Amino acid sequence: MNELLQLKGRFEQKARNTTLGSPNLPTNGVLNVEHLRELKSELEYLLEYWKGNTVINGALISVFYTDIIPKSRRITGTFANGNIHSNDSVVGAKFIDDGKTKHVITHYISLELLKKTIGFYELAIDALTILFKGVVSYTDIDKMNKKIIPYDYDGLTKTKFLNIIIDAYYVEKFGINVPEYNKKENSIITIYQTDIPTGLLMDRLGIKLPPTRIIDQTTMLLTPDQIGILFDKAPYLVSMSVTDLSKFDDIELKFTQTNNTIASIPSPSTEPVIGVIDTLFDNRVYFSEWVEYKDMVSADIPKKQSDYEHGTAVSSIIVDGPTFNPELDDGCGRFRVRHFGVATGGSFSSFSILRAIKEIVAANKDIKVWNLSLGSQLEINENFISPEAAILDSIQAENDIIFIIAGTNKIDPKSKNVLIGAPADSINSLVVNAVTPKNLPTDYSRRGPVLSFFMKPDVSYYGGTDDNRIRVCTPTGEKLVQGTSFAAPWIARKMAYLIHIAGLTREVAKALIIDAATGWKKETDTTEYIGHGVVPVKINDIVQSPKDEIKFFLSGKSEKYDTYNYNIPVPISNEKHPFIAKATLCYFPACSRNQGVDYTNTELDILFGRIGNDNAIKPINNNYQSEVGHFMYEKEARKYYRKWDNIKHIRETENKNKPKKIYTGMWGISIKTKERLEQKFGEDLKFGVVITLKAIDGVNRIEDFIQQCSLRGWLVNRINIENKIDIYNAAEAHVDFS
Repeated sequence: MNELLQLKGRFEQKARNTTLGSPNLPTNGVLNVEHLRELKSELEYLLEYWKGNTVINGALISVFYTDIIPKSRRITGTFANGNIHSNDSVVGAKFIDDGKTKHVITHYISLELLKKTIGFYELAIDALTILFKGVVSYTDIDKMNKKIIPYDYDGLTKTKFLNIIIDAYYVEKFGINVPEYNKKENSIITIYQTDIPTGLLMDRLGIKLPPTRIIDQTTMLLTPDQIGILFDKAPYLVSMSVTDLSKFDDIELKFTQTNNTIASIPSPSTEPVIGVIDTLFDNRVYFSEWVEYKDMVSADIPKKQSDYEHGTAVSSIIVDGPTFNPELDDGCGRFRVRHFGVATGGSFSSFSILRAIKEIVAANKDIKVWNLSLGSQLEINENFISPEAAILDSIQAENDIIFIIAGTNKIDPKSKNVLIGAPADSINSLVVNAVTPKNLPTDYSRRGPVLSFFMKPDVSYYGGTDDNRIRVCTPTGEKLVQGTSFAAPWIARKMAYLIHIAGLTREVAKALIIDAATGWKKETDTTEYIGHGVVPVKINDIVQSPKDEIKFFLSGKSEKYDTYNYNIPVPISNEKHPFIAKATLCYFPACSRNQGVDYTNTELDILFGRIGNDNAIKPINNNYQSEVGHFMYEKEARKYYRKWDNIKHIRETENKNKPKKIYTGMWGISIKTKERLEQKFGEDLKFGVVITLKAIDGVNRIEDFIQQCSLRGWLVNRINIENKIDIYNAAEAHVDFS
């Protein structure tokens, strides 16, 4: 096996060329003045509606687009004036489907700005009528931009006129987006962001809300009566809502008792610590010395024996799983656990767990890997992230940690197409589904995607089946179980090993696990159930590669638009590059739940391939979406190049087995940073990239690669696991200076 390589070198940083082409309609685009008049009329109606509203100080207006809209096609002339940008006022985004999937983006603006916008539309209507007799096309605007047709209208600048014309082309209508009301239980409600604090806003509606029931600026826990008041007096405020009471997936709790006894275990030493947030833990089990336990469930809540089974079973896998599951011996050793009991079996309050998770992580900064195997029976909403997932994503964006989350289970194996449940919709977390020994989805597996787009689960692992269950330790001895809850801890072990023992960053560790789950064949139609693939059992299969492969990783920060290095010397044979390649990019972006389906704030786009004679990268996946002159619809960019996804995996397949033409002899990588919002969330955003080169002729060229990299200024580190273990043990050893 070849060792994993780390390439350390300099990434160049380049700002984006801000010189944009003149604004215009699509090539075949035509706008009629009648559509402008309809939009203006809708805005006038909305002005009168909001003038009569005293609950909020401004106007909530939803823009219904004609398609899925990229950031560059969001409105720019509408709801903008001077230093006020249209994108600054976005408070929500969702998809609707009326035969075609379309964006609906909601803005919160002042009444004064709404009046000015109506005035701009009135002037645009007049200018369009005078200059183009009420109908304007791409050709007309092109001639105007080239000054073949003069822009001769004093009331409105040319830029403002064109921006409104182009806005109107992509906008179907303006309106108010009101959700349906059917809540009969305590629910976590998120309202649109306005300029009024949530507590004061609820007071205006007659809803008394103690601070303990407010999660953040827009999210709170309401009773059915309070929800009724909110929907009666101000339904337009509600952005999203989910039922607070979640129930466990019963399949996980169908334990099968065995008569086996579990071996003893030595005392813990300096093993890495994994955090577990789950149901209660029973200190009477044989490995209890390895677990530091804190019960965070109120003493007022009655606790029974079954409340300790799930959590204890999960921690048993993390501590000592290979001992009683030798077929799944990963070579990672044992781990200590810091276990937080936040729920009893059966049902739990999502709101309570949200508050507990924030408190737990804040008080345990030393823990890098957290296992969360709690999951809801309820399906996720296709238009917004669950509050639980949003909290986890926020915590991971702000801290150097990662959550490993179970993919949740179907209650009825015969049910079809059941979406995963919260918090498995967490984008930054590594979400794990379960597969059979033959690497097929289990009959209890639930599916993604999340927000109609993000690939969840991320990966899959062995979680047990009816005839091949996972062995765990519970308060009453060894039992046989199945469920995604018992697949996730195995991945938590691997992640902790890569971070603590191998000394890798979480970005690289996550990319390695995902990359190891992928192969060299085309993705199958089971990705919605198994994600990128099944993670290998042995840790060596993650940190090593076959003799015909060269696996290396790079890490860095996005400081400007383009972070790049064009100096990767892929070996040459017979004047060709005899390789196929794959690459996996991972990063942890800040996310905005109030942006709905437009959830991730930052996009990192990866290009990897040969450097052509024009000094540009020829991407292995033909990704030219970021290049000038290459137009692509947003829907296609998301589908084929995972635009806005925080995991990018690109690969050539085994059928591309011809050696590659040499251009400059070098290969390159480029990470391009794009922002959804005006704020620069992507500055100093860390990333990890794992790249694998597979020799199509089976020849091992790793020594040649290392030599060529060294000649070109790369510092090449071999990731030798035996050495890493020695270094870790030495660093963690206790020294007595007495």
